[in-house]
Amino acid sequence: MKKISLLLACLLSALLTFAQEAAPIPLYTGVVPNSKPAPADFVEPANKAISTNKVTVPDITPFFPEKGKANGTAVIICPGGGYSGLAIRSEGYAVAQEFAKIGVTAFVLKYRLPNDLIMVDKTIGPLQDAEQAILIVRTRAAEWGLNPAKIGIMGFSAGGHLASTLATHFDKWVIDNKANISLRPDFAILMYPVITFGEKTHRGSKNNLIGANATQDMVDLYSNEKQVTANTPITFLVQAADDNVVPIENSLIFYDALLKNKVKGEMHVFAEGGHGFGLNNRKSKAHWFDWCTTWLDTNGLLTSSAATK
Repeated sequence: MKKISLLLACLLSALLTFAQEAAPIPLYTGVVPNSKPAPADFVEPANKAISTNKVTVPDITPFFPEKGKANGTAVIICPGGGYSGLAIRSEGYAVAQEFAKIGVTAFVLKYRLPNDLIMVDKTIGPLQDAEQAILIVRTRAAEWGLNPAKIGIMGFSAGGHLASTLATHFDKWVIDNKANISLRPDFAILMYPVITFGEKTHRGSKNNLIGANATQDMVDLYSNEKQVTANTPITFLVQAADDNVVPIENSLIFYDALLKNKVKGEMHVFAEGGHGFGLNNRKSKAHWFDWCTTWLDTNGLLTSSAATK
């Protein structure tokens, strides 16, 4: 009997957790900008709960905190996958649920992956979707009980490159923004991010976004350590020193750029953990999400400042 009661409690808990997830919201109405008609076989996989690719209709999936728990802060999460796929569960939905628990409304961004088959200019496709996501969240902030001055961006691996691109290129609009809404994130969280397209880059991410034979100007443009200014938002970074996919230097050079521009940054380096550990680094008893929660709280991002949903 106790086992049955425990099972029912677990099921109820799971239902309550997933009840926080709302239906996906398309980023665009009508024709997606910078798009070309997709080939007939260019279709998202039917089973896309764990990972996905071949995205042609980008969207954001909201995860709202329980009623009365929201604090008005929001974060847009960009899953990684080398700009060729999206690890949408481990680096998206699972993380969004944790944010909802601490009162932060999370939006998982399913962004288009750069591909000449479906884009006029693949180098701006993912950034368009990130900009459109923050535009939507900031525009609908009152509706969702959010503070428009507490909306951040987060990314893992190549999603970290996208997040750091928005954090440093936010004044270079690649979407229609007639209302002149600010596209600047108020904070950035970068998890084992691809930052540079220079010597220490992740070659697959670089080639997928700008091509193997990109000009030096393009390499520099998307080497985001070179784009940091005093107006770059406060940033939290996490990476493992033994990452053999994206070298640790990516986080180090971005943090160094933050220091040089007097931007508040915080960086945590695991001794071990490799790449792509998502929410839990099995090589450590420490939990980066706890560090992140403390950082958000220290910076006043967990204090209620808007009507809650």
